[in-house]
Amino acid sequence: MERLLPLIVVVPLLGAALLAGAGRRMTRPVAETVGCLCATASAGLAAAALAGGPYVVWAGGWRPVHGHSVGIVLTGDRTGTGLATLTSLLVVTVLAYSWRYFDEPPRGHAGAFPALILLFQAGMCGFALTGDLFNAFVFFELMGVVGYALTGYRVEEARPVQGALAFGFVNSLGGYATLLGIALLYARTGELGMAQAGRELDAAPHRDALVLAAFVLVLTGLLVKAAAVPFHFWLPDAHAVAPTPVCMLLSGVMVEMGVYGAARVYVTVFAGPGGVPPDDFRRALTVLGVLTALTGAALCWQQRHLKRLLAFSTVAHTGLFLAGLAALEAEGVTGVFLYVLGHAGAKAALFACTGTLLDRYGSVDEHHLHGRAREMRGFGVLFAAGGLALAGLPPFGTALGKALAEERTAWLTVLFVAVSAVTGGAVLRAAARVFLGAGTSGREEEGAAETAGGDEEPETARRVRRLPPPMATVAAALLAGSLAVGTVPALARGAAAAAHSFTDHAGYAATVLDGTRAAAAPGQPYAWWSWTGAGLGLLSALLAAGLAALGVRGAVPARGWAALLRRLHSGHVGDYVAWTVAGIGLLSALVLWPGG
Repeated sequence: MERLLPLIVVVPLLGAALLAGAGRRMTRPVAETVGCLCATASAGLAAAALAGGPYVVWAGGWRPVHGHSVGIVLTGDRTGTGLATLTSLLVVTVLAYSWRYFDEPPRGHAGAFPALILLFQAGMCGFALTGDLFNAFVFFELMGVVGYALTGYRVEEARPVQGALAFGFVNSLGGYATLLGIALLYARTGELGMAQAGRELDAAPHRDALVLAAFVLVLTGLLVKAAAVPFHFWLPDAHAVAPTPVCMLLSGVMVEMGVYGAARVYVTVFAGPGGVPPDDFRRALTVLGVLTALTGAALCWQQRHLKRLLAFSTVAHTGLFLAGLAALEAEGVTGVFLYVLGHAGAKAALFACTGTLLDRYGSVDEHHLHGRAREMRGFGVLFAAGGLALAGLPPFGTALGKALAEERTAWLTVLFVAVSAVTGGAVLRAAARVFLGAGTSGREEEGAAETAGGDEEPETARRVRRLPPPMATVAAALLAGSLAVGTVPALARGAAAAAHSFTDHAGYAATVLDGTRAAAAPGQPYAWWSWTGAGLGLLSALLAAGLAALGVRGAVPARGWAALLRRLHSGHVGDYVAWTVAGIGLLSALVLWPGG
């Protein structure tokens, strides 16, 4: 299996190359079948690697000599292969959802969209598996470039191009910051491999300014991809205009890649004596996590554009991921891993349901759709179930992950319950208005900072009267996956084992450089449901339902500082670049806090 690890990345790359070269000569069903087969093959390889391992593959046989190497390494540990498996499975569902989705491929190229999706898959899987900083940057940029192209896929319209430009500018700035940080780290250690650079810093007597600058710059690029505040401005603009299948990937797994990268780079490279002290890392991730969670929740509640509502929900839950990971304790990391799995299924399902509304009614405006989707009862049930999953209703995987991650401190419990309730309540409010006709239709809001989504073009180029079966099947399957995370103990057991090895700085270096395996203790316990965790999940779900009931009656207005936050999202790229620069300053201040 070890030799097959690179194929997780190579198979979708080859599939994309085939579709790009021969797509003009393929019929639509053939091109989409090729895309699905390649994505499925990569998913199978990733799942097989997840069942074994950990695997370490040195490209070209360039193995380290005396702990030093110039070779490229792929590391198939449980966390990396697990994330690659999640990515590949989500890509398969997206391609199934997209089957004959766009009526008229651009310039008659039937393979354009599946080719881009496969490239996106290759970039994300490569990022999850690489053990080399420079190649992490390469895969990072592949994700960004393809994400930019997919966001502006409907290039004949102005708004997708504008959203894609915001995506491209901000993510490119983050990429340049990461590259500069890698260069500084290379100047300090002479290594690009994560394990090698980590060992060089372990041998250093103390940290220095060069290492701190490298850490801040590398972390900046990863937090841009994670859409952490104040690096998040590109995300809602991109989601508002990107095709629905693309939104499923952006929120379902790409943003989580940034969170994973931030934790991975710290643990493997900077967690040693000559790196960044744990308290400084914890402070930075905690502050940014809380800021991101509260900002995302406040802005999520204010949206009536359903895609933007779900995008800000992703921002809010990203904040919870960061806050849960901050301490890098095994139980908290286990909770975040399960939370990410459950969130991916729930959020992708919600976007899938939103896409059906857009293609049926030509609108994603919560008020404009008031009561119009009563006939779509099945999708209404799925949409409401997705909202309850975001709110943390047991036994969804989001609830189990939240229960494990939030119980470390009282304030973290309050944050998780409040943010889950607000974001889940916003989704339930929209479901009640759209599918039940609850409350009033509402009026146009004065001074809105973005379109409400009432004048959208269907992504299928014509409004459909009878929705294709894959749309409903995919949404139901994704929610079933989110439910499985909270009901299948084997998944929690695997997440606990992955978290145990993920937080082991010395163990990672020993596995990669020395070829040893840090085996988990026999019978290692894993966390499962507790009465407290289930109760807190039920509480957040009840609060979400209560907020939704108040929201449809207009009893929870958006005023004051929340309205100010809304106005900051101007849509101007220059403003977003300025906020990114300010974010670098904030991150630097948190890492260099006096006494840290």
